[in-house]
Amino acid sequence: MGRQPDGPGVARGGEGEWGRVGPLPAGGRAAGRGGGPRPPARGRRPSSRLLAPPVCATQVPAGRRRPRMCRWPLLLLWGLLPGAAAAAAAGGSGRALPHRTLLDSEGKYWLSWGPRGGGLAFRLEVRTAGYVGFGFSPTGAMASADIVVGGVAHGRPYLQDYFTNANRELKKDAQQDYHLEYAMENSTHTIIEFTRELHTCDINDKSITESTVRVIWAYHHEDVGEAGPQYHDSNRGTKSLRLLNPEKTSVLSTAIPYFDLVNQDVPIPNKGTTYWCQMFKIPVFQEKHHVIKVEPVIQRGHESLVHHILLYQCSSSFNDSVLDYGHECYHPNMPDAFLTCETVIFAWAIGGEGFSYPPHVGLSLGTPLDPRYVLLEVHYDNPTYKEGLIDNSGLRLFHTTDIRKYDAGVIEAGLWVSLFHTIPPGMPEFRSEGHCTLECLEEALEAEKPSGIHVFAVLLHAHLAGRGIRLRHFRKGEELRLLAYDDDFDFNFQEFQYLKEEQTILPGDNLITECRYNTKDRARMTWGGLSTRNEMCLSYLLYYPRINLTRCASIPDIMEQLQFIGVKEIYRPVTTWPFIIKSPKQYKNLSFMDAMNKFKWAKKEGLSFNKLVLSLPVNVRCSKTDNAEWSIQGMTALPPHVERPYKAEPLVCGTSSSSSPPRNHPLELLVCFMRGKYITFILQKEVTVQDAARQPRNASSLRTVTMDHASEKAKHGQAF
Repeated sequence: MGRQPDGPGVARGGEGEWGRVGPLPAGGRAAGRGGGPRPPARGRRPSSRLLAPPVCATQVPAGRRRPRMCRWPLLLLWGLLPGAAAAAAAGGSGRALPHRTLLDSEGKYWLSWGPRGGGLAFRLEVRTAGYVGFGFSPTGAMASADIVVGGVAHGRPYLQDYFTNANRELKKDAQQDYHLEYAMENSTHTIIEFTRELHTCDINDKSITESTVRVIWAYHHEDVGEAGPQYHDSNRGTKSLRLLNPEKTSVLSTAIPYFDLVNQDVPIPNKGTTYWCQMFKIPVFQEKHHVIKVEPVIQRGHESLVHHILLYQCSSSFNDSVLDYGHECYHPNMPDAFLTCETVIFAWAIGGEGFSYPPHVGLSLGTPLDPRYVLLEVHYDNPTYKEGLIDNSGLRLFHTTDIRKYDAGVIEAGLWVSLFHTIPPGMPEFRSEGHCTLECLEEALEAEKPSGIHVFAVLLHAHLAGRGIRLRHFRKGEELRLLAYDDDFDFNFQEFQYLKEEQTILPGDNLITECRYNTKDRARMTWGGLSTRNEMCLSYLLYYPRINLTRCASIPDIMEQLQFIGVKEIYRPVTTWPFIIKSPKQYKNLSFMDAMNKFKWAKKEGLSFNKLVLSLPVNVRCSKTDNAEWSIQGMTALPPHVERPYKAEPLVCGTSSSSSPPRNHPLELLVCFMRGKYITFILQKEVTVQDAARQPRNASSLRTVTMDHASEKAKHGQAF
């Protein structure tokens, strides 16, 4: 699993530039709930500029001119109220946006977003009185990025759609697809709200899907001028997000009880990868409880050290002596008790947040079927081999006696983690598949006919070479809609995806976890394994009602893989691991790993090998919750024959504005003065960068200004 450069989901830097920067303006600081802008203190007289579109109560017949003062009296009255600026500074236009995250590590740049019609609405709250930049990038760098820049200059808002080419040159987009909804600036902060369609069909824009999105951000203390944005210096960064996650409607009471499963003073070795295992005893409950939320508890400063946490259910036939100490996982001297812990009941990975169960589902505790002992497996990633690290991280479980309708379960599906999972070096793209076979699901789901099980969330998991993961679903030769996917997988950002609609799995269905890798920078084979330089291809399915199935996976046949490179015979019986090659001569007495590395891999051979591997029979792994196995375990199965592959619906483009707003929609501003403050309302159209730069810095009276849009055609071509 992996590493993260600068804390929880925050990466300073990135390759690009958004234009030189001076010192930040004095006098402002982020505060208040969520770290947003603090309203001006009493006695201060900062300028505050609010901009919002009008709402007209009357319909205007076609061909007739709309009244110029449509709802101005209400806006003017509100603008003259003493608390107006403070109210706006507290959170923007007042429209609720369900998702909110901090993008920088200093609390200066907040992003909020949520659905709006067929697209998304965004709110940027930034501690600056200059320009604010935001965008989407395929890599988190400036090359080939989709960017919007906005701000308030001289009492006028501006918002401009840009893009960068492969050389990171900034260019104005001829098709303007970002639409200003609201803007405000005071002496410390700028707030910008805008909307954008998910799919604009503009070749310079990035489509927004359910995959991971790498957002990029920047800001400067000066507004954009005629020459374009000045260089932002270090005020920039990138963060991976999933923008189309469904809204989380359940809000926990602050009084809900919880317990922690947290490591105590674990010494982290000075090596790249460490898996640490510690057993815990679940608190004893006199009645059934449901866990309804799980949160990571990460020691401050260790956000990039703790890469993933798995929680396993263990055998109940222990005494408390197994709790005395932790140990490195998968070590020859690991306590035998740890080997009984095979049922994953929760998974968290770096970049993820807390997970809330749906209102009708909970993780059961307190009954004979529920875990009494659990194993906490923490993966530490220490790529710089730092010494002297001591960690106290783990999980927090919130629980209730208000029992929900269903008990949740977890199924691990995909490729069994083993050296038989092989990926050649130098491949720009290589595909691996792990099968949850119809034979396993038929047997394990027999008791659930005909309703099956219902999946409500999925965690997709790979390591450093992973580029994309899809969880495919098949029924009677037909491929159904993807259960989950991430075509822009980020090793440093892995979390449960809430499904928009619960998906039903029936007996006889097939699941395939399909992983796409890139090994162009590697000179040797990549193997399935635990290290971040090894690979995995797994899906964790959260579902209900709970059944007796914890693992539904497969292993590809290794002998046919070896035959591809010319291996004819191995020494039998197998007494060493990895096993040894007997013939031909060029591989004699080499382990199968050494033989695969000795083979001269080129792109052509890699493509042929990939085609072979995807067609091979697989060995079925089908495990129960009590460490037993279903009868299908160990049998050989063939990949499903797909008669009708799934055809995704074509993307529907949203409506976009042209590069210039219509001439018959002038911008109208109302500037109000009262008690040393002035408030600006935007009543028609957003202003361009050049228009805003031309306006006088100080307004001297209450007036209405009509803006000429002809200057929009000026070009901004230099790099940020």
